[in-house]
Amino acid sequence: MSSLSRELVFLILQFLDEEKFKETVHKLEQESGFYFNMKHFEDQVLAGEWNEVERYLSGFTKVEDNRYSMKIFFEIRKQKYLEALDRNDRAKAVDILVKDLKVFASFNEELFKEITQLLTLENFRQNEQLSKYGDTKSARNIMLTELKKLVEANPLFRDKLTFPPFKASRLRTLINQSLNWQHQLCKNPRPNPDIKTLFTDHSCAPANGPRPVPPTNAPLVGPLPKSGPFPPLVAHSPFQTVVNPPASAIAGWMSNANQTLPHAAVAQGPPGLLQPPNMSSAAFMKHSRAPTNATVMEYQTIDSEHLSKKIRTGHSDEVSFSGAIHLGNIYTQDDLPRTVVRTLNQGSSVMSFDFHPQHQSFLLVGTNVGEISIWEVGSRERIAHKAFNIWDISACSMPMQQAALMKDATISVNRCLWSPDGSIVGVAFSKHIVQTYAYTPNGELRNHLELDAHVGGVNDIAFAHPNKSLSIITCGDDKMIKVWDAMTGQRQYVFEGHEAPVYSVCPHSKEAIQFIFSTAIDGKIKAWLYDCMGSRVDYDAPGHWCTTMAYSADGSRLFSCGTSKDGESHLVEWNETEGAIKRAYSGFKKRSLGVVQFDTTRNRFLAAGDEFLIKFWDMDNVNILATTDAEGGLPASPRLRFNKEGSLFAITTTDNGIKILANGDGQRLLRMLEARAFEGSRSTSQHISTKPPIANALGGVPNFCSPMATTMERGDRVPTAASASSLAITDGRMADVKPRIADDSEKIRSWKLADIVDPAHLKVLPLPDSSTNKNKILSLLYTNSGLAVLALASSAVHKLWKWQRTERNPSGKSTATVVPQLWQPTNGSPMTNETNDCNPEESSACFALSKNDSYVMSASGGRVSLFNMMSFKVMTTFMAPPPAATFLAFHPQDNNIIAVGMEDSSIQIYNVRVDEVKIKLKGHQKKITGLAFSQLLNVLVSTGADAQICIWSIDGWEKKKARFIQTPAGRAGPLVGDTRVQFHNDQQHLLVVHETQLSIYDSKLECLRSWSHRDNLPAPISSAVYSCDGQSIYAGFCDGAVGVFDSDSLRLRCRIAPSSYTNSSSPSAGSVYPTVVAAHPSETNQIALGMSDGTVYVVEPPDAQENSPLPAMSSNPSLSNQASDAPSR
Repeated sequence: MSSLSRELVFLILQFLDEEKFKETVHKLEQESGFYFNMKHFEDQVLAGEWNEVERYLSGFTKVEDNRYSMKIFFEIRKQKYLEALDRNDRAKAVDILVKDLKVFASFNEELFKEITQLLTLENFRQNEQLSKYGDTKSARNIMLTELKKLVEANPLFRDKLTFPPFKASRLRTLINQSLNWQHQLCKNPRPNPDIKTLFTDHSCAPANGPRPVPPTNAPLVGPLPKSGPFPPLVAHSPFQTVVNPPASAIAGWMSNANQTLPHAAVAQGPPGLLQPPNMSSAAFMKHSRAPTNATVMEYQTIDSEHLSKKIRTGHSDEVSFSGAIHLGNIYTQDDLPRTVVRTLNQGSSVMSFDFHPQHQSFLLVGTNVGEISIWEVGSRERIAHKAFNIWDISACSMPMQQAALMKDATISVNRCLWSPDGSIVGVAFSKHIVQTYAYTPNGELRNHLELDAHVGGVNDIAFAHPNKSLSIITCGDDKMIKVWDAMTGQRQYVFEGHEAPVYSVCPHSKEAIQFIFSTAIDGKIKAWLYDCMGSRVDYDAPGHWCTTMAYSADGSRLFSCGTSKDGESHLVEWNETEGAIKRAYSGFKKRSLGVVQFDTTRNRFLAAGDEFLIKFWDMDNVNILATTDAEGGLPASPRLRFNKEGSLFAITTTDNGIKILANGDGQRLLRMLEARAFEGSRSTSQHISTKPPIANALGGVPNFCSPMATTMERGDRVPTAASASSLAITDGRMADVKPRIADDSEKIRSWKLADIVDPAHLKVLPLPDSSTNKNKILSLLYTNSGLAVLALASSAVHKLWKWQRTERNPSGKSTATVVPQLWQPTNGSPMTNETNDCNPEESSACFALSKNDSYVMSASGGRVSLFNMMSFKVMTTFMAPPPAATFLAFHPQDNNIIAVGMEDSSIQIYNVRVDEVKIKLKGHQKKITGLAFSQLLNVLVSTGADAQICIWSIDGWEKKKARFIQTPAGRAGPLVGDTRVQFHNDQQHLLVVHETQLSIYDSKLECLRSWSHRDNLPAPISSAVYSCDGQSIYAGFCDGAVGVFDSDSLRLRCRIAPSSYTNSSSPSAGSVYPTVVAAHPSETNQIALGMSDGTVYVVEPPDAQENSPLPAMSSNPSLSNQASDAPSR
């Protein structure tokens, strides 16, 4: 509904109220959803008219919309239930419980059980929490106060609690003005006209005599104030002033559902593209989402009016506050992948490519001869290949098209890409056809669907989820956009409206609104909802020719890049509030050769191919940030593509090849893949497992150095991912791959000896510390760059050791051969947490590091502190105890969201930017001791001192599953004590650490393998962590020993005795042990040990062991029986 139509509703509401049509007023308020009458709501609540209360609320919100709405409906239904119990109307209470309150059971099962138990009480006031419940009137008043607070805080009621200020009888005044205007336009105006109807325009009957001048301000229908000139009330006239956009751009599109906006109007003040004007892009996207089992509106299945109304109320339910701190992602030019690390020879001209969304080194390639290939860029191996052919000619609809396809040898791939989960490959060809393949983990492509999609070429293809199930979106030379079911191939929608071939499509969603942007070669951009009601937006793209559109990775920023027929290229960011260009990036050649391609990465960088170069921009700066020629050989406008994490970058070459560029993370990924392939080619299998091995399933996002005694999962890191299938290949294809050893720091070391007792068999470096009083190290980790080690002692003081670039250590990475510097701020004050009054040795210490190493969140029993890692200054503190924070983990997609484990067993999801706890999760009985995010599974896993593991959905934060860890054989009673958790690199398997055991669990919390104390390692486990490649597990023990385990089988590979790395002459040597173990983020065999006496050691295998095969476990009889146990059933 347009803004003028919306204002007309308010005028009607005023008129009805003045005319005393009270019931009609409230009905229109509810049906329009524009104004929430708090006074009417209060009256209905106090009167106990519960059905009317919920009916009125339903015009503005539903139970499942957000947590505020859920709380509002719950309080109303709970009060209705208690009143029925108070009247001893048990039948009515049961009816309310079953019909009204049961919906909340899925969100809080324990609360629903407690409410149900009230039926068993003679008087529900016997329940302790309800003991102060008074009479009905006082209870309603108390509840009303709470409801008003919830309504005012609910974003869906924003701007709906205040009636717009305007003069009384405004509608009557406007009618008077209109009638006066009509009277002035009469051909034969008469004085004192008699107005008998409003249904037709006024006109005076002709009369003899001279024409008198009508009184311009004479009242025709009641009193009329003086008025000056006024514009006609025309809804779609192009106003010369900027029109304030409606609350959502889609709502703006809906207001003109059957109209096409003229371009002049768009240029002056068009509807917003996607975003409410009073909300930032970040806030719009980072709202708390409804639970997965909540009803979701499917817009393509409902009528347009209902849709329009739903969209009007579709604000984010995040409550934003100004002035709060915002942790931006800080990147440097070093994060740009500009180093050429691989060259692939495709053999024919590359037309399109796409990196796998999970296996970061898999590259899908389509060529000008219709073939598709999948490359594993780490090994330069082409693991799959398909030449073009028609699978079923009989299924093609037109014989002439069949003949053309059979005779035409120039079928080209126009676009190829992976589905969001990487299980399907979609290919659009230059003639009619779309084919999809099912991709299996062993690298096989199986024919899935063949669609005779368009007349002429299929120019683009995309995947989306408009109906919760996967769909394919295509566009073509026939000027159409079509949507297909990705499983069955059934056509779901056809969008027509372009007047030229459709060049590209860009599906997206905000809130529950799914839509598609499309661009045609005449430069027109249109937007479509899944309702076949025509385009909602129609305007010109810069360049008026071939344009593609893309969102940043977090979906908050919209970009387009296009080239005109004259070769003028435009890369722009759109202002989603106003539908206008926000910024245009400079640096293109005046006449580009070919159509410029572009891509985005890390929510920070843009890249485009132009002038035989790759040009990079910071999204917030219109000037070029950097360029690279990739060592030459690029076409004038090369095609390009980032992998998901931005660590690898593919570009086309003139010789039918592909160059792979990498940043530091990408180079480490490829070196790791090389090393894994090399080790795999020369070592025999030692796996003994009753379950499928998991150490080779490195498809997800790794968490290189998360110490199990601190931040087991730093989910905010932008990690590098190893590839699953490439490492699981066991045939001869990888046998010839040799690792590239760039310098001494990159040589492959391994733990050769099965039992290390002598210091000569180990490289050990105690980190320098001039402190006179050292305190136990409670938390320890490497920085993500691998250049420093950060420790948190029981004194609440942080210590940071940094390695410098020297001749002995040119990379500047942490190493046991070069002594680092203990970093101190200029004022000499270290980063120190607030503490409580209890014994510091007994307080819980925890910290989490942001992915760019710029910030650290930390707590030591007091308030949580946010430190700047550059200046060591406290930026802010929050969450004062009690309860105290016991564990911290960054959200994997948003640095501003932190999961905080608490001493009272709850988990608080906290938004730093708005300084608000979004939700509290309750499921443990004792304090939280471990948190880990999986972006692949979209879950948070928690562990507590109750030895319980819980899985929470990130979408709705509901608990999906929970179980207690298994008690080892021979141990009595249920387990208690700190339990840690860390995800494997594949983001699907969990390492769970308890003092009694190491266990591997799958995503369903099934225990796959467990290891408990043995004769050689009898002491309790103090800490354990995965190595950066996921192949090994490093575990510390309370007697000072360290064990190196194979992560697949949990077989003990190496035992490091305390005598090999501690000062055995120290009086306290016997009682010193590693309280926490940390793994290096890129060196697979380097660990750091934080000790109970305050010392920190960096430990590596000696150089003499380089390139030596792993020992056979039988070489040490004392360790040969250290295999793990399969879980008992």
